[in-house]
Amino acid sequence: MATSTLLSPATSRTSTRKPRPRGGMTRPRGRDWIVVLLVALGALAVLAPFYLVLVNSFKSPTDYANSGALALPQALDFTGLGRFWERVNFPEKVWNSIFISGVVAVLAVLISMLNAFAIGIGRVKYRTSIVLLFLLANLLPQEALLYPLYYMFKEVGLYDNVWAVIIIFVVIQAAFGTYLLSSVYGTFPKEVLEAASLDGASRWQILWRVVFPISRPTLSVLLIFFFIWTWNEFLIPLTFLASNANQTVPVAISVLQGDRLMDVTTTSASALLGIIPTLIFFLIFQRTLTRGITAGAVK
Repeated sequence: MATSTLLSPATSRTSTRKPRPRGGMTRPRGRDWIVVLLVALGALAVLAPFYLVLVNSFKSPTDYANSGALALPQALDFTGLGRFWERVNFPEKVWNSIFISGVVAVLAVLISMLNAFAIGIGRVKYRTSIVLLFLLANLLPQEALLYPLYYMFKEVGLYDNVWAVIIIFVVIQAAFGTYLLSSVYGTFPKEVLEAASLDGASRWQILWRVVFPISRPTLSVLLIFFFIWTWNEFLIPLTFLASNANQTVPVAISVLQGDRLMDVTTTSASALLGIIPTLIFFLIFQRTLTRGITAGAVK
């Protein structure tokens, strides 16, 4: 005898439902493809200037005049690179930028850590007001600082000296670093600090043996950002480094662009040589930057 089975509504919905893909992943929808397209267009917009710089750096002026800016070079020509290298003494400018940026990054991170330890963990009075003061100091435009700093360094004999630029940028970068680290150290686990204090550790030992190792990823990110930000600075080095021997890479590129003998290929070559050191620095510390950014993502 044939029998018929009746399915309940819940059972019928379950049986007709499509199985989910493994791993919880869903198939891309139209909206996802639009996002991917927008990201790809944004990447092309960012890479387009780099393509123009790279292509035109290896062209001769005649090749550029005949083929234009977008075409690939007919033959590799290193005249523009050699001309810029010799006319600005590029190794000297690279050393000036590396020295200024490196010293600023190290000193700014050190001062930021000491200030943030006193504000975030030491719990000084008027903590919120002090943090806001550091934030306001970082919001001041550089144009407002030029005249008073110019006359001050003139009086103390530090004008046209790399240490004038170092002092200025250490203060500017440390203000931002103090603001950021104070918020981080304000949420530092009290149990860890109390345990170290019960073990007989002084405040100096707590800073270097407890706080510093735990916050090392954040300090590494600040170090990398301070170096790159200082390397790309233009206005203050242009104002306070008047002599050719003290100029940085961005200043040398901009000053040489005003020369009548500069052409498009030499300008592109100067931009390429200015990008290469920061690109190498970023590639070297890319893993450190990634670890620092993702350090607090998983506990």
